[in-house]
Amino acid sequence: MDTEAQPTERDRSLPPAGPENTSGTAGPEGRSRSALVSRLTPWLPGGRITLTLLLCLLFLLAVNTFVARPFQIPSGSMEHGLRVGDRVLVNKLAYRFGAGPRRGDVIVFDGTGYFGDADYVKRVVGVGGDRVVCCDGEGRIRVNGRSVDESGFLFPGDSPSTVPFDVVVPDGRLFVLGDHRSDSSDSRDHLGSPGGGMIPVDGVIGRADGIVWPFDHATRLHRPDAYARVPAPGRNAAEDAHG
Repeated sequence: MDTEAQPTERDRSLPPAGPENTSGTAGPEGRSRSALVSRLTPWLPGGRITLTLLLCLLFLLAVNTFVARPFQIPSGSMEHGLRVGDRVLVNKLAYRFGAGPRRGDVIVFDGTGYFGDADYVKRVVGVGGDRVVCCDGEGRIRVNGRSVDESGFLFPGDSPSTVPFDVVVPDGRLFVLGDHRSDSSDSRDHLGSPGGGMIPVDGVIGRADGIVWPFDHATRLHRPDAYARVPAPGRNAAEDAHG
């Protein structure tokens, strides 16, 4: 009895199987993905490890240039929230898509030509068009006729200002103060300088969004509610001055 399996009609219709690839080598697509790496690694001491480290370095450099960067607090002008030596993460994209600095933001800016040839960190108290006055009958700063309670972030024992002022912030400028008012060189100290102590918005590097070092002091920085009820610019000058 013939027990050999006979090909069926379906078997005859199937195309002949090609030779099986047993070489273990990747196809053209696999080779193209690693071609550049294969060409570079022989020229680098350490091979793939060095290449990986270089790519990570380039990535960090791009982030530092365009997205965020650490900034070390150089003085006590923003105590008690920011201490000398703290490192804050500066969000460089915060004001790059149409949004501008807001009252209460902690910003890092280039003070060249206004404060000095260095980067500074201060809190925004007035934006373009605002009238900022020191002080009301209770010693509080007034912005557009509204008294602002800054006690939640001022250095303990400090008054809002011992220097009287009455200024209108030009468009495209910012009036900035340190939280440690008795130990801060800020817009009050440059009222007679070019620009009247107001820094240009174009000089802002970014918004300080959080403390990242030391770890035991790490926290996110929030915009305080103290300025939330400040009205838009345009209030009557007499009301601002005497409110």
